[in-house]
Amino acid sequence: MKLLIADDDRMMLRMVEAALVPLGYEIIRASDGGVAWELLSAEEGKPDIAVLDWEMPVMPGPELCRRSRALERSVKTYCILVTARDRTEDVVSGLEEGADDYVVKPFKPEELRARVRVGARVLELQQNLVERMHELEQALNEVRQLQGLLPICAWCKKIRDEQNYWQMVETYITKRADVRFTHSVCPDCRQKFLQPQIDRAKQRPAGSA
Repeated sequence: MKLLIADDDRMMLRMVEAALVPLGYEIIRASDGGVAWELLSAEEGKPDIAVLDWEMPVMPGPELCRRSRALERSVKTYCILVTARDRTEDVVSGLEEGADDYVVKPFKPEELRARVRVGARVLELQQNLVERMHELEQALNEVRQLQGLLPICAWCKKIRDEQNYWQMVETYITKRADVRFTHSVCPDCRQKFLQPQIDRAKQRPAGSA
């Protein structure tokens, strides 16, 4: 689990890090919103959870949440806003911007750790759901492939239809497509089947039945 903490206040950055180190996650730091966005939007190695200060240079926490939420990813980064703003309207605004959780300063380390653990559980559930969806899609693709198989007799080449009746190829196709067949003889069949009959006919004495 990779954890991003972003705050332009060095003291607060160290406090947040000290509170989260006991969780044992890999921690990466950002000293402003610009650096935080580079890490959040990276194609590889993106943080799983981000603890973001509300007010930062370049890009504030709520905008980081909104931009992160807009990224095309199956599992989004879980964003927690940390701020001294404790008014209800501020909490609502932060959550509507895309934050998953909201922590008010000054916070207790155990509270912050508990909220990060909640985020980790949510991400685990989301990842499990994505994996199940992929498994379901794969199963459906396999079913479609099976449905696309057409049973055909290895000897007479008749086709078995959906009602388990065996039909000639041209009958089966004519019922399902706007085509008409004209019959001819391919060179191989002419040589194998038709030519011997022609040769035998030529060898018969004239007038014989």
